[in-house]
Amino acid sequence: MVFTLYGRAWCHLCDDMRAALEPLLVESGARVDVVDIDDDPALEARYNEAVPVLICDGVELCRYHLDAARVRAVLAARLDAPAS
Repeated sequence: MVFTLYGRAWCHLCDDMRAALEPLLVESGARVDVVDIDDDPALEARYNEAVPVLICDGVELCRYHLDAARVRAVLAARLDAPAS
């Protein structure tokens, strides 16, 4: 499972969310792709100051602060899903 974390290099909330997410990634084997919105004008226009944003499969899971319960629910649902 891959999460996408949209943020900025200078954003302390982005650093905080990534740090809070790390233990969940380790225990689940999931990974996160970190995208700096300042590298893409369209993403910068879309998110501007509303970062960090954590996305999985196109669904926004949380913004500004990690919602660990929601992330755990997504991880659990993925583990319970039948293999295709």
